[in-house]
Formats: sequence, C-alpha cells, structure tokens
Amino acid sequence: MATPTGDTPICVVVGATGAMGAVITARLVDRGHRVLAVGRSADELDKLSATSDLITPCRADIASDDAIGTISAAIDGPVGLALFAAGLPVRGSVDTIEPSALALAANIKVGGVARLLQSVRDRLVEGSRFVAIAGSLGIEPGPLDAGPGTANAALLNLMRQIGALYGPRGVTTHTIAPGPVDTPRLRALIETQSAETGVPESEIWDRYRSKTTLGRLPTLDEIAWLVETLLAPEASVLHGAVLTADGGVRHGIL
Repeated sequence: MATPTGDTPICVVVGATGAMGAVITARLVDRGHRVLAVGRSADELDKLSATSDLITPCRADIASDDAIGTISAAIDGPVGLALFAAGLPVRGSVDTIEPSALALAANIKVGGVARLLQSVRDRLVEGSRFVAIAGSLGIEPGPLDAGPGTANAALLNLMRQIGALYGPRGVTTHTIAPGPVDTPRLRALIETQSAETGVPESEIWDRYRSKTTLGRLPTLDEIAWLVETLLAPEASVLHGAVLTADGGVRHGIL
C-alpha cells in the first residue's frame, strides 16, 4: 500500500452516473471531497463533471479488465474512499432469465468489485474505506430476482474476503444493503414483475412500501448520507459490517 503523500485524498466512485452514484457523488463534492467519477458513458460523465470542479471524469467499463489500468492511471493521490455503486441490467426469475445473464451479473457485481480493488490497492492508505453497495436481494431474494439475488450474495461473500485481507492493513471494508430504493432500476424490476405475474405495478409498489416499518422506501439522499458517514474516523468500528439501510424491512435481531 501507498504511504500518505500529503495530497488531498480522492474518492473513487464506480457507477457515478447512475441514479444512486450521482446522488452520492453530489453529496461528496458538496462536502469538499474530490471525486474520480467512473462510468461508461462519456456524455453522462461530461454532464456530471460539469457540475463541480471537484469531479474528474473517468470513462471505463467496470465489466472489462481494461478498467483496472484506466482507473489506476486516473488516480492522482491517496484514495480515501473506493465505492462500488454500479447497478445490474439483468432481471427476471430463474424461469425466464437467460442463463448467460447470471454470468453477466456476476461479472459486473463480483468481477467489478475485484477490478475496483485492483485499481486502487496501490493508493490505499491507513484509514481508507472500501465500500460496496450490494443490495438486500443478496440476503433475502425473491422468486423473481435471479440475477441481482445471486450476484449480490456472491458480492457479500467477496467483501468478507476483502475485509479479512485488508483490515490488518488499516483499510476498512463496508457493505451497504439498502433494500428497495425508488430508482429507475427498481421501476424496471417492478415492470418485469408485473409482466410476469399479471399483478398491477401499483400493487407491487404498495407491497414494497408495506414491507418497511417506516411505511416508505429509503431515499437516495439517505443512502448518500450513509456513505459519507463512513468517512468519519469513528466509522472504522464498522469494518466488515453489512449495513442494512432498508427502513426496517428486515426484522431479525441478528
């Protein structure tokens, strides 16, 4: 690992142009953090970077091993935060999903986190945070969640391994399982569920809301707050934890 150079730490955000990644990026720069915004679309990256001088765009496809060199070359200082916030384009039940799509989901979520780690590892310093947004479907999947359920379960396992490897080096790892959040990806999932089951989309939305003890879904701003909170020195005590920010969906004590 690198030693501190005195340079201002940078936050590397993979999936920065997505609905969740963009809100997280905005919160980080509002708090004065530099962000290396990683995404596939040059146009979307240009739009995002135009909002703040603290944002540096980095065009890379996290599903490709080429992303490792691209991201690594764009980092110009110690990495204070490496965040994986990329979503999945695959959805459907095991009855309807193309089996090859399961491999695609794993390549993005699991392979993507491995690529992010290999991109930043030489720039990690004591106190750095390595964070992945895994999604609660990896813990409690539904019958129509073959892709995200399987990939996120594997990601939870991988993050445990990374925590065991990097914790002794002073780098803490954190997995956020936010549960359903109102995003374009969730809307697409609900549309698919409605098409497969014949249940109206409005009824499916009501089911999602009723599962929370808050009676509403978490917001993107709340997830962004949680990511920012992990930058506090005291957050080291949360090393290795899976943080369920789901508004009370999971009722178990453990």
